[in-house]
Amino acid sequence: MISKTSEYALRAMVFLAESPGSSNPLQTIAAATQVPSGYLSKVLQQLVRAGLLTSQRGLGGGFSLARPAPELSVYEVVQAVDPLTRILECPLKLPEHREELCALHRRLDDVMEMVERSFRLTSLADLLKKPTFPKPLDPKKASGDRPSAG
Repeated sequence: MISKTSEYALRAMVFLAESPGSSNPLQTIAAATQVPSGYLSKVLQQLVRAGLLTSQRGLGGGFSLARPAPELSVYEVVQAVDPLTRILECPLKLPEHREELCALHRRLDDVMEMVERSFRLTSLADLLKKPTFPKPLDPKKASGDRPSAG
């Protein structure tokens, strides 16, 4: 659904959101997020150019969020490094689809619109929240086994 570049950017941004106000060097971020440092360096620079991160050179330098985590959306991060693409016209350039997309491309674009909307509504702070999982089911109840009446 999203590219490796987008995933790497999100990993780095979530890591930085976990320690607001602090600056982290490239190597620390790379180790914590398990992203190759050479590749991560390029991704972080894209995020700096987009205004999502700040960077400082020298001792005590590194990268930090440009705004608080609740104000940064997943959409902004993804768009900064590998933008989502919508289907605005027929990819096949078929004349009969000039006015309206075919059912396939309309459906694909609808899905992309839902992803885009979800990413816009999800902040980095939302990604920091601990996931809550339902209690595991009792194996006997889950399998449909019932105590025998006899």
